[in-house]
Amino acid sequence: MYFVDTLELKGLGNRSYLAGGPRTAVAIDPPRDVDQVIAAAARRGVRIAYVAETHLHNDYVTGGLELARITGARYLVPAAAQVAFTRTPVADGDTVTVDEGLVLRAIATPGHTPHHTSYALEDASRAVSVFTGGSLLIGTVGRPDLVEPRLTEQLARAQHASAHRLADQLDDTVPVLPTHGFGSFCSSAQAEGTATTIGRERRTNEALTLDADAFVAQLLAGLDDIPAYYVHMGPTNATGPAPLDLTPPEPADAAQIAERLAAGEWVVDLRNRIAFAEGHVAGSLNFDGEGQLATYLAWLMPWGKPVTLLAETPEQIAAAQRELARVGIERPAAAATGTPADWVPEGQAPASFRRVAFADLAAAVAGGESPVILDVRRDTERAQGHIEGSTHIPVHQLHRRLGEVPDGTVWVHCAGGLRAGIAASLLDAAGRQVVAVDDGLASAADAGLLARS
Repeated sequence: MYFVDTLELKGLGNRSYLAGGPRTAVAIDPPRDVDQVIAAAARRGVRIAYVAETHLHNDYVTGGLELARITGARYLVPAAAQVAFTRTPVADGDTVTVDEGLVLRAIATPGHTPHHTSYALEDASRAVSVFTGGSLLIGTVGRPDLVEPRLTEQLARAQHASAHRLADQLDDTVPVLPTHGFGSFCSSAQAEGTATTIGRERRTNEALTLDADAFVAQLLAGLDDIPAYYVHMGPTNATGPAPLDLTPPEPADAAQIAERLAAGEWVVDLRNRIAFAEGHVAGSLNFDGEGQLATYLAWLMPWGKPVTLLAETPEQIAAAQRELARVGIERPAAAATGTPADWVPEGQAPASFRRVAFADLAAAVAGGESPVILDVRRDTERAQGHIEGSTHIPVHQLHRRLGEVPDGTVWVHCAGGLRAGIAASLLDAAGRQVVAVDDGLASAADAGLLARS
């Protein structure tokens, strides 16, 4: 008997796993906040005997070292990974017994990183699951360009070979359980669906249907920008992350919020973009706590800049603090809860800006206006079509390129509204007149606005 539990990390677009038998278990690629892994083990009534990393992660701070310390588990890390802490080095073919009759076998699968290792879970000598980390994902593979630019093509070819190695060694019925691919930028594309098997990937994954040259060419052509904070994740994980502190941050009143803004610190409003547009602290920035908060805030924010969080409830602050800690934003400088009326100095009114649909933008253009249209999507999205005459600055570059936005009222859009909301808050904080186009891109096509690139 065995079990495999999935731990979703939706904000980062990743998954971790807890797998085991009646008494003991292994945790695969655990998140920074290990309390949820410990709680999952408690629900199963098992002891965590092993913690296994598929690779040194580039998109989040691992909880593996801390989880192993707390539980006394053996910490399995690929032998070729250069780390500064004591661990059990794992090489291709190594096995550990997780529980009676239940074995974890290491399979070298370089490509996402040079040392990447997948793990097959074997029950009575039969593979019943394979944990593929950033190797074989659902319909794609992990991106090969996060380690060293000069190694990218070599690692792309290794991804192709590793995918074939997994397909050759494992039966078609074996479930494929990746860490990346559910929104993480560690994936070269995003998953279609939530579950897969070796057999399905053999039929649909281009790593297994294309020859090596065609696969590599297509993979490299589709790579997007790398989130800026990734450069800090690998070194942190190699050194060994510090224990996590999730105690509540210092409370801030309206005067302190104003002081922090005046000092150039980032004040981040976690409410949704509709509420933010209707009223907010002038100078604050909007990163929806229900969106990809950690990814986009860590990507845009100068690393190490103090951040103050604003939200409606303490629970929202705590959830954001937990998610930000997963990417190394250790401690918010301060936090405040309530409404914008509580956060602005007495006698001042909250700031606001307009939200519209693409139909409103089309009407403005048809009416003879010449609005400044700012497209904040990524390059690969822009290549699929754009609004004629629009300026293009991806949202993750906007804070450094505000001076490139033409004069006038800026109508800012993305593909669905989330990134446009972030961009609108950046422009608003910089003193620009802004209109957030909060609409799906299909509506832009319906309004006759899209041109092919």
